[in-house]
Amino acid sequence: MPHAGLMDEETLGPVEGPRQRARLHIRGGKRRLRQGKVSAGIVTLYDALEAAIRSYVDDLEKREKLVIHHGENLNDERTSYTVLVRSGVLDGTFDFAAFERLTDSALNENIPEFDYRELLAGFGSVMDQLGVTPFDEASLPPEDPQTF
Repeated sequence: MPHAGLMDEETLGPVEGPRQRARLHIRGGKRRLRQGKVSAGIVTLYDALEAAIRSYVDDLEKREKLVIHHGENLNDERTSYTVLVRSGVLDGTFDFAAFERLTDSALNENIPEFDYRELLAGFGSVMDQLGVTPFDEASLPPEDPQTF
């Protein structure tokens, strides 16, 4: 994955670690898509979304403002996404379920061609709403050109 060897997620902590991972995966996922590595790009962006959600729900100040129903497991990204929409953090226009299905397909088969512009627009909106983007790519560790 694009963050391997570029950061120590545990040292950064439960909020900054996943946020940094999300940013590295956004950069790496977009690069993979541009290179035609569609399946790998989609899976990498999904991991970025998981990390961004994790960063948000693990921020104790932000968590206090979330509308969490009894028994909801915030370790499940689908549940966390629902909580974030219910709480007004996310506007709910991004089709998370469709992105999950697309990611499952990408994990199980090579997707040779895919017009990912609409996916990136919705994905980018979620990242903006979670406060992960925008960011200065120059602030990230340089990419290893040997990374898939």
